[in-house]
Parts: sequence; structure tokens; C-alpha cells
Amino acid sequence: MDPTRTAYGVWSGGRFMHFGEALDEGKMTEVIQRAYLKGVRTFMTADVYGQGAADEMIGQALADFPRDSYCLIGAVGHDYYQGRRDGAKGFPRFTASHLRPANQYSDYLKTATEKALKRCRTEKFDLLLLHNPDSTGYSSDAVWNAMQAVREEGMTDLLGIAPGPANGFTLDLILSFERFGALIDWAMVILNPLEPWPGKLSIPAAEKFDVKLVTRVVDYGGLFHDDVRPGHQFGNGDHRTYRPQGWVESGNEKMDKMRDYANKYSLTMLQLACLWNLSHAPVKTVVPTLIQEASDGAKPIEVKVDELAELPDVAIEPDDVAAIEVIGNNKGCMSLKGGNPKYSGEPVADGWEMNPDLQAVAERWDIRPEEDLVPTHWTTKAEGIRLNGKGAARPSASFFQP
Repeated sequence: MDPTRTAYGVWSGGRFMHFGEALDEGKMTEVIQRAYLKGVRTFMTADVYGQGAADEMIGQALADFPRDSYCLIGAVGHDYYQGRRDGAKGFPRFTASHLRPANQYSDYLKTATEKALKRCRTEKFDLLLLHNPDSTGYSSDAVWNAMQAVREEGMTDLLGIAPGPANGFTLDLILSFERFGALIDWAMVILNPLEPWPGKLSIPAAEKFDVKLVTRVVDYGGLFHDDVRPGHQFGNGDHRTYRPQGWVESGNEKMDKMRDYANKYSLTMLQLACLWNLSHAPVKTVVPTLIQEASDGAKPIEVKVDELAELPDVAIEPDDVAAIEVIGNNKGCMSLKGGNPKYSGEPVADGWEMNPDLQAVAERWDIRPEEDLVPTHWTTKAEGIRLNGKGAARPSASFFQP
């Protein structure tokens, strides 16, 4: 079964990612089942969430529904079996040189996928994603031969790639399309009306290589759910506290300029964001994060599930799509991950220097890294001031998510 227009990500509900209220196991199960019963028929999990606990939750919640009635997307890539967690940086990728050589990639991916399937109580994923790869994952024949071997074993029908967890990886993703487009059916990228950059830069390549896109962070850190307003108080440890001061106010101000479009099409703001994403040809699936905010007057998470499930079959006119993008233009608002002209030093799991292969990708796709992939304004969290160019300031950053 191919992924459907709407999808539920198990990172919703705050149990495996830190935002809003962390729903208990019973409530999480109810929410997943509600999504299914309301018509959402694609569910996404990753083995690293809760070190297998998210897989188990999906398996338990969907156990009573016919397996052929929903699409199940899994993700593997972080080695929490042999790797050691490095604080907020998480677990290492399975391609880390200190864990194994390239000739062991296939064995690892087969074993990790088998374990994930067992936790999910199924024999096969409909789509298996390479989750948050490092530079090796984007460029290595050994990695993608290993992914293909998993498919040949019958453990998945489709293969894909999921950059992250933060925003960026633009040239790396396009490189993977060029080299492995025959194997890659789907990719997951960050995209929403308040965050068209840099996700839109990879859309032409996705179209050329017939890669379908799942878009995440459609809700823009919860703002498009319309219950995170100026003055909102986030709890301790909430991921969104790492965003720069004023992001809620600025986002709401831009959203207010989009409300006429939501009214024109009789949509909620979340539905507007979803349909704006789906207006881009390669985008076939939207998977916003569903958050139960810990504040008075917060919209119940059940209502958010229903809004997603009831997404109407409406096409936003091209002129309106363009006008919304102008309102939400965010080019240059953050420091991007992956291959980046501003990065220097030894490569790490989510950052590395530009190399000749990435530079060649940029030239082929008319992307100017020094202009199109760098921050042009910076914002300090403490003072909310902007600096041109470099400075001892916090870059405006994407909502960290899976």
C-alpha cells in the first residue's frame, strides 16, 4: 500500500519527543486508533524512538485492524544496539566507522529491520526509510546496496530516505536522488507555508527522478494548530524553547496574513498548510506533528487528529500558492545541516564541509551555496536582536523533529 495523503507520525503526542504534554501509553493508543478510524491510513515509526518503544506502540495500537487496510512506514539508521547515546546528539548512525566497516552494513540493516518488524507485529513495511543518514548514507553504494538487499528479502515494498533531524541536507539529498534514484521511491523533507526554504530547493530533483515526498513539520512547531499564540508558555525541556525569541509572535503575524486564504477555501489553518504542501507536485503525503499543548484553552489533540483526517480534496489556486509563499518566505533564517559552505572541521553525524561532488550538484541544479544555503540574519534568543552575517548569536532554527 502506498502512503496516503495524510499520515500519523508516532512522534506525535509528546511521548517520544519533548513538546507539549507527554501522553501516557493508553492515551497514545487511543489517539493512534482514532486517527485510523477517522480515515488516516498511513502510520510512521522509527526504531530509535524510545529505543523500540514507538514500534511496539504502533504494533499494539493497530493490532486489531486489517494489515492491508493501512500503510506502515518504518525507519532505521541510528544504531542504539551497539552505539552509545551522546547526550542530545542521540545515538550514532550505523555507518559510523567505529561501529562497523562498509561490508557489514547489509547485515546490520537486515537485523535492525527484522527487529523493528517484530515489534510492529508485521512481516513487512510498505515503505522503509533510511533515517537521518550521515554523509555516508547519502553517497555510499554500500549503504544503498544494503537497503536494496532488505527489499529483496521481502521486508519492505518501497525504499526511501529521511534527512534530519534538523533542517538542511539539500545538496546531499539531491546527490542521493542522482546516484540512487532508481532505488529511492520516497523522501521525507521539512516543508510548510512558514518554512518553504530550503525544502523547495529539492523539489525539481524529486520531480526529475520520480521521488515522491512526505512532508513533516507541516504544523511549524504547532503554530498551524492555532493554539500557540503570543505569550505561550512552553514547559521545561520542550524542544521549541530552543527556537529564537519572538518566533511565536512572528509566526502568528505571518499566519494572520494567510487567514483570508484559509477562509476562501473553508479550511482550518492546519488544513491550509497541508494543502499548500500538497500543491507541489512531488508532495504526496503530509505528516504534521499532533501536539497536546499544556496550556489553558489548548485545542484537544483529538480535534487536531480530526482536522487532519478531514482534509478536504481541494486544490489551492497557483496564484494563491505563490502569494502564501511570499508571506512565509524564510530564506536565510537558519544555519542548515549537512553539506554546508559555512561548515569547517571534521565531519559529524549531521554536518560536514562542502566537497567537489556537492559543489557539482549545486552547479547542475543552479543552487548557489554561498547565497542559497547560508544564514543571512541571526537572532539571539536572549535579546531578540538581529545581526547581519556572522556573530555570537543563535541562528533561527527549524523545529527539531524526527
